[in-house]
This record gives sequence, structure tokens and C-alpha cells, in this order.
Amino acid sequence: MTSSGTNRGTGPDGPSDPSAAWEVLLSAAAAPARARGRALQAALRDAVRSGRLAQGTRLPSSRDLAADLGVSRGLVTEAYEQLTAEGYLRSGRGAGTWVGGAVRAALPRARDLAPRFPGARADFVPGTPDLSLFPRAAWAAAQRGVLAELPHHELGYPDPRGLPRLRTALAGLLARRRGVVADPERLLVVSGVAQATALLGLALHARGMAAVGVEDPGSPQHSSLYAAAGVTAVPLPLDDEGPAMGALRASGVRALATTPAHQFPTGIVYSARRRAELLDWARAVDGFILEDDYDGDFRYDRAPVGALQGLDPERVAYTGSVSKSLAPGLRLGWLLVPEALAEEVVERKRTMDLGHPTLDQALFARFVERGDHDRQLRRCQRAYRERRDALVDALQEHFPGARVSGIAAGLHVIAELPRRYGPQGRFLERMAAAGIEVCALAAYAHACAGGDGNRVEGVCLVLGYAQVSPVRIRDGVRLMREAAGR
Repeated sequence: MTSSGTNRGTGPDGPSDPSAAWEVLLSAAAAPARARGRALQAALRDAVRSGRLAQGTRLPSSRDLAADLGVSRGLVTEAYEQLTAEGYLRSGRGAGTWVGGAVRAALPRARDLAPRFPGARADFVPGTPDLSLFPRAAWAAAQRGVLAELPHHELGYPDPRGLPRLRTALAGLLARRRGVVADPERLLVVSGVAQATALLGLALHARGMAAVGVEDPGSPQHSSLYAAAGVTAVPLPLDDEGPAMGALRASGVRALATTPAHQFPTGIVYSARRRAELLDWARAVDGFILEDDYDGDFRYDRAPVGALQGLDPERVAYTGSVSKSLAPGLRLGWLLVPEALAEEVVERKRTMDLGHPTLDQALFARFVERGDHDRQLRRCQRAYRERRDALVDALQEHFPGARVSGIAAGLHVIAELPRRYGPQGRFLERMAAAGIEVCALAAYAHACAGGDGNRVEGVCLVLGYAQVSPVRIRDGVRLMREAAGR
């Protein structure tokens, strides 16, 4: 190295000794000739970011540093100029080169806020499919095919509704499997049901609707999604057939969010009479029904119940996604809108994100067209039926007298345990202490009376099974019984 006088400087933050930092640059100087300049810039940039070169540190002249590192002076000059342009360094004519103040500390590591339950001995939280069933080989084949055949112009900004190819494929799929009236011109490709809900909320708000009815109990996400769109969620009670009509009429709302094929979380299937009553109500108030068909493809002991939208596509907006059939991380779904809402929803989608990613759309279109999606649904249905049966059998074995409902469809069941396992609050505490993740039905109530959970004598759980193998289901229920202590 050159003399310490060359490597020392005094800046605004006081004296500093950067000599250790030059050691960091030695490996960059030893890089292959073609990569040496980039390596030197990267190493110097990292020394500033990490704090090895503190703000106010004076750097050696380009001639001296080049001599120290055994590289050409031009490489050092170029590195100084590049990092000065980026703000890491500052320089002045005749004043030398100094570490600037733009970077004050090492960049923090990004946190992962994805919902997970690390260390759980058993996980029965509903809402997650078995991600190991994702069809990697078929998906990769579809991806290769799309990359080989996709015209260049389709990589531009897409129609905000989605690629015509995918909208056409989805219209056929939904009409065939769910009985919807699927006009591709009124079908939007969206980032899951959450975005569909937000778009509908914005469209309702634009029409002057300040409130929307939501099922109680129901999805806990509805309130926040509608609130973000400026619309208040009004909880409405259910009876054995669906939303209670008296409460709905008295609420004054003109829009109702529903899960009619398999109500979440109770498992109720809306009766034919209640479906007709809901459509009559929507026509009478000039309103809309917002149908979330979140698990409509999974039926085990009876024929699938068709979508409500098929009975009146001008009063029902229909939405679904691949979150249960493929993976929620794909962020891929669809929204069919009544003509009265179509223009507003499409414009909102345009301003929100300019359309869903083109490659993802083309890939899924090919996946549907080639029958891969139907094969995936059949595969999942077989696996989930086996797991449902394992859960029901295990509950009967370890919790005799338990009442299990909502088992004909979907990816979860309602389990009402004998009263001796209550109170509910204490039961949940025991499960948490044993590392067992479960959810109480009461957790999904929007209009819950509140109070001490230990005052609730019975134990009523919503148990998801899709993400758990049959062996782990049986082990998990056994652990539940042991933790319950009775």
C-alpha cells in the first residue's frame, strides 16, 4: 500500500482510516480482465454501503489506488466517475474524491411477511391448498410452449380485461364446469378474488352505494377490502338456507357479497328458494349480488351446485381464482360483471395496474386449452376427498359424539365437539400451548358479541384439511385429543 498519508483523510464526520477498505478491493482487482472494472465498482460500492468507508472519508487519488491494487489508472478513474454519478462519492476540482452522504448504512434485509405457522405440530387452519400438488411438469411444458409461440406484439400492454385467448378459454371452462353465463367481453382476468372484490367495491362506490352486505359469519377479509374502496361492510346473519331475508331487507343495502355454493365458513349450500328470493330482492332494489365461488370445483358426495350467476347474469357478479386448484401465489383469477358495472370495472382495472401480466395469461390459457386444468382438478379432488374422509374418521375416533358438518364440498369442515371439552377459550389455549393451529367458528363472526371466550361452553372449530396429508391428519387429531385433556 502507499503511505498512510495517502490513505488517511478528515471529513465532516472526523478522521477515518479507510486502509482496511482497500483490502476489500484486492479480490476485485484479481478478477478476469473483462470483468475487472465492474468488479471494482461493485466492491467499492459495497464498501460504502456496508460502512467500511464512512461518510466523509477521503479516497486516494486514482493514480495511487491504481498502484496499490495493481490495475490501470483508467479502471479506477472510471469507477470513481460511476460511483460519483450514483451518489456514493463526491468530488471537486482540486479537492479530491470523498465518500458522499447518500448512503448512511448497510441496506436492511427484506422481511418475509407471508402468513405461516412455523413450528406447528399440527396445522388445521383453513384456506390453504396442498402446494405440493402444483403440477410443475405440466406448468413448465405450458411455459415452454408459450415462450415459443407467443407473438412479439402480445408482450405489449394488454387489454385491461385480459388476453382474448384466455378470456375465451375461461368462458368455456366456467360455462362447462360452473354453469355460468360467460360472455368473454364481460370477463376480466384479475389478481385473485381480493382484487375482484376491490374492483367491485370501487364500482359500487362510484354508483353511490355506500354499503354492501356481507355474510355473518363470513370471510374476515371482506370488511377491509370494501373499506379500502370506500364502502362499508354490513354484517348480515344466516339461517339454514342462506342470508336471512328479513335482516337483508331491513339493512337498506343494495349489494350483497355471497358464497352460495358452499358458504364460508359454515358450509351451508343456499337453497333453491333462497336463491330465488335473493334474485328477486336484487331486482326490487336495483342492486347486485357479488358471488365468490371460492371452492366451487370441489364436490365429493353430490353433484356440483351451479353458480348463482347463471340464473341472472345482469344482477350477479361472479368471481373465482386458481388459489385452491393450483396455488394462491400465482395471483390469478377472474371476474364476470353485469353490463351495468362493466365499463366502470374495466376502467378501474386499467388505472389500477394496466392489466394482468401477459405471459401468465398466455400460459394459463394454454394450460386450460390443453385440458391440463381439468386433469389438475381431478387430481386435487381425489386427494382432498381422501383427506376429508381421514379427518372425519379421526374426529369420530378421538372425539366421540362430535358433530361434523359441511363435509360434502370444499376444503374444510365444521366440527362441534362435545360440551365436556369446553369452555372454548380454554380449549384454544390448550391447543396453542401444544403447538396445534386451529380456528374457532366464532373467529369468523363480523358481529360477534365479544366477551370472554371461556364463557362459551361449546367448542366449534373450522378445520382445514387440504394442506395436510392423511397420516398427519390422523396424528394431528390424536394430538388435539391429548392436548384437550379429557
